Amino acid sequence: MKIEFIKYQGTGNDFVMIDNRNLFFPANNIDLIAKICNRNFGIGADGVILIENNSDFDFRMRYFNADGSETFCGNGARCAVAFAKKLGIVSNQTNFTAVDGPHFASIHNEIISLKMIDVQDIKVTENSVFLYTGTQHHVEMVSDLENYPVVKNGQKIRNSYQGVGSNVNFVEKINNHTFQVRTYEKGVENETLACGTGVTAVAIAMHKTNKTSENKISLPVQGGKLEVSFSENNGLYSNIFLTGPATFVFSGLIEL
Repeated sequence: MKIEFIKYQGTGNDFVMIDNRNLFFPANNIDLIAKICNRNFGIGADGVILIENNSDFDFRMRYFNADGSETFCGNGARCAVAFAKKLGIVSNQTNFTAVDGPHFASIHNEIISLKMIDVQDIKVTENSVFLYTGTQHHVEMVSDLENYPVVKNGQKIRNSYQGVGSNVNFVEKINNHTFQVRTYEKGVENETLACGTGVTAVAIAMHKTNKTSENKISLPVQGGKLEVSFSENNGLYSNIFLTGPATFVFSGLIEL
């Protein structure tokens, strides 16, 4: 069976998008998802995103890492919103649902602003911060980020977390409102050019640990630049918005 797909990227995070409103795609087929994401033998992507119907929302987004594990992805969600607009499901704003709950997003040309879940349970240690922004994130400040061994150290830290593990974000402060980020992503098991839930975790972690007093943070990543804004009240971070481009790459057919 041949199926249509569209590929999108958000600051270098790339995704294979499939309109699954008829529920034909075998989402439990981990090998198939891994094959689609394989950059040598498949289309090549950080993950697969399915758009499905939901009676309470404009649509349901399902995100699968390159290894077939299901989770949430911030940049993927922004790309899903762009795809939903291309399909005619939404116009310039939307309320949709994902594995971590409901989300709101607004669309301004290629710029998608996505409301993330509230964050309160933040674990601060001497050298790192751990928090959940739709998926698990370890945040650690380093020096000379450009030459830092992200994959080697990221893999080690990722595997030190029990169960599903954690994404690992290495951060270097540029100024009070700018933090450069490189991320090792579980499920991809490699460094990616960007991570939306990761930069969200970084922005909140930097505020929580008094590395910044700003509530709108610029976050340069390998694939471009993202922005995170938020409100904070007694340790509760709410009205968190992840903003950046979501760009069409190409469309095609793949044989299942």
